Amino acid sequence: MSSPQIRTVVSGMSFTECPRWHDGRLWFVDFYTHTVNSVNADGSDLRAELEVPAQPSGLGWLPDGRLLVVSMRDRTILRVEADGTTAVHADVSEYVGGHPNDMVVDDQGRAWLGNFGFDLMAGADLDTADLLRIDPDGTVTVVATGLWFPNGSVVTPDGATLLVDETFGDRISAFSIAPDGSLSGRRDWAKFAEPPTTRVLGEALAGASVGPDGCGLDADGCLWVADALGNRVIRVREGGEIVDEIAVGTGVYACMLGGTDGRTLFICCAPDFNEHARSAAREATIRAVEVTVGHAGRP
Repeated sequence: MSSPQIRTVVSGMSFTECPRWHDGRLWFVDFYTHTVNSVNADGSDLRAELEVPAQPSGLGWLPDGRLLVVSMRDRTILRVEADGTTAVHADVSEYVGGHPNDMVVDDQGRAWLGNFGFDLMAGADLDTADLLRIDPDGTVTVVATGLWFPNGSVVTPDGATLLVDETFGDRISAFSIAPDGSLSGRRDWAKFAEPPTTRVLGEALAGASVGPDGCGLDADGCLWVADALGNRVIRVREGGEIVDEIAVGTGVYACMLGGTDGRTLFICCAPDFNEHARSAAREATIRAVEVTVGHAGRP
């Protein structure tokens, strides 16, 4: 386990998620203030870039620079035009069993989107979810089924592989990406334990080993993963070996490499993921630690 110096970049937030390094700044969302924000790597010049009334989540950019944002509660993907106006890029309401959440946008402008699959905040029984692809023209396609809460995702630098964290599946799945955007060859990129044998949420949480949430790829092909159940970030090699671990001391729900040299690991933290507690408080932070291997792939 590493014991590096961890610094606080942003504090006083409700629930930070989906960190992305873009154009020399860290972008992120804050769920319950309904904002998309950006900030310098040292925490200076914090800006609210966009308000998303129905709760923002995943972020990504089209090849022409326009921003895509997941709007969770109305189950849409929003697109911010060059003039700053906002339009609906895609409506995914008929394709999801719970809130859409994290996504990654590849270099062709295709957005790969996960969803909860069930009503997490109401404590409903677990259910599996579909993985979606949203093409640059807004067309929505189901590209994989049966995932246990598809969450943080990355596309490898060659554009050939999609990695998807399954938060309640105790695993990270890999898919081969065909030129037409279809997926094939689902395999366990990393498996920490068996998927749940119960649909009861509390029992599934109690029996889980790792809760892989947001993630980011490094240039050695390892994946930094926020362990939503373990108050830590872990660096995972293909096959499932945990080669590094940083204990954070609070809940950790997303992470991403960025900074000027790609070697700053930004970590989204909060005491828990309970929406009632988080929306009523301002205890969420983004923390940062320097690591030795820089960023790769998308986001």
